[in-house]
Amino acid sequence: MKQKLLYIEHKSGKRDRGPAWIGLATLSRSGQTVYFNGRALKRSGGQGTSGNHYCLESGDEFWVSGPKKDGSDRHWAGRGQVLIEARAVAEYLALRRLTKLDPKHHRVTSEVSATDISKFNDLENQTLKQGDAGPRVSE
Repeated sequence: MKQKLLYIEHKSGKRDRGPAWIGLATLSRSGQTVYFNGRALKRSGGQGTSGNHYCLESGDEFWVSGPKKDGSDRHWAGRGQVLIEARAVAEYLALRRLTKLDPKHHRVTSEVSATDISKFNDLENQTLKQGDAGPRVSE
């Protein structure tokens, strides 16, 4: 599985102000699932209201894209710092052709959880056996 620098923003109930990260995420072979920060985010195929991916466990929506070279990753109405995974800083700075981060817009974090991909593979296989390919929403 390959890793890719991505922008990921939590959208559900956050009105464009949810937590956001730039980090190295692992992509499934098909590219339909993004594994990042302890979550598996599945491409929603246009069925989401504010995101293009949903969390396999919670059903929460996320916006996932490549980081923009001009730094305009957040929605124009969005607010808040974007957390940048420590191991992704050099690649992000190179993409943006910067020598340092603007602390008003970005904060480096090492608090990104590893993702147990096998756990989510088992969850997806279980879901497919049950005949339901939609998000699993906990109540």
